[in-house]
Amino acid sequence: MPTALVNGRVLLPKGIRDDCCVVIDHDRISGICAVPPPDVEPIDLAGQLLLPGFIDVQVNGGGGRLFNDDPSVETIATIAGAHRRFGTTGLLPTLISDDFSIIERGIAAVDEAIAMGVPGVLGIHIEGPFLSKVRRGIHLASMLQQFEDRFVDLLCSARHGRTVVTLAPECVSPAQIARLVQAGVIVSAGHSDADYETVRAAIDAGMTGFTHLFNGMSQLTNRAPGMVGAGLEDRSTYAGIIVDGHHIHPATFRVAISAKGTDRLMLVTDAMPTVGGASREFQLQGRTIRSDGDRLVSEDGVLAGSTLTMADAVANAIEQGRLSLASAVDMASRSPAHFLGLDRQTGAISLGLRADLVVMRDDLAVTGTWIGGIGHSADLDASRPAKGAGIRH
Repeated sequence: MPTALVNGRVLLPKGIRDDCCVVIDHDRISGICAVPPPDVEPIDLAGQLLLPGFIDVQVNGGGGRLFNDDPSVETIATIAGAHRRFGTTGLLPTLISDDFSIIERGIAAVDEAIAMGVPGVLGIHIEGPFLSKVRRGIHLASMLQQFEDRFVDLLCSARHGRTVVTLAPECVSPAQIARLVQAGVIVSAGHSDADYETVRAAIDAGMTGFTHLFNGMSQLTNRAPGMVGAGLEDRSTYAGIIVDGHHIHPATFRVAISAKGTDRLMLVTDAMPTVGGASREFQLQGRTIRSDGDRLVSEDGVLAGSTLTMADAVANAIEQGRLSLASAVDMASRSPAHFLGLDRQTGAISLGLRADLVVMRDDLAVTGTWIGGIGHSADLDASRPAKGAGIRH
């Protein structure tokens, strides 16, 4: 039976409305109307916020599991379930630089997870191993290598969902980038020491993304714009950004908003197993990663992903970016949907789109989600308030 979500404050593309309900029929939004139609089951939201579900294009782990450790359907389901509690209704399980056998297994596991209908899985993000040793961050130097033509078939082998590949443009030729793009891969630049001209050539070849803008890339200076300068200047590309108060300064975030606009910035978590997990430390390719407050660091002090959730990312974006709720949510839903080419399927509360939704209180604590029209309640741990300031309408 169709359901109608009533008595909520609904974030539509033109703003928040408190005088309408959202009708879900199977997996789609079939109506946005003032009065629920007959023969539907009403669900009272008790004045809470109804928002588009969040889409996270960079998720390494969650629920105590790391995708690199065990690239399996079970791991994917655990990670997706952990992040769903914090409003994430779509994600890309992400592999950092590793053996090609791990990449093969990861692609196969994501294909199987999508075929099995694991909620929220939109594809895979392969971050490396074609990265700069100078800007590798937590990636092992021993795993990095130059791109070769023979790798194209592997990176294009997914049968379901989207494939995002993060690479350093100085490690890959524009012709090779063009081949990946023509085969349907979404190419993003990151962990790179490339100069501005090299990045521009990659954009001209079809690269459309920047992975965790500002982090792990050549910086903007007065005579060398670097990757940061190229990313901020170009309005045709999208950039993921980690708004956790550690990866970038709030003023840096506001500069990015001014230069690139919220419509081209995507909130990402770069999350690790600690999100939704019981342990405050884990092993990453033989290295111990520990929580230092709400930072994750290796024994030599290198940042290793984050403990961020998408609910907290939205709250932080409101506070640190001085944004409205609508703008912050756009960065968590509409922007990544466009980046992935899924904007005609999800990313907004609009007629005909998939019913991927999140319900939040005013303190931005998640109380429930719908993924493809199927409801999921947040557990007690997830009902805590999100970090950051209150709502700015």
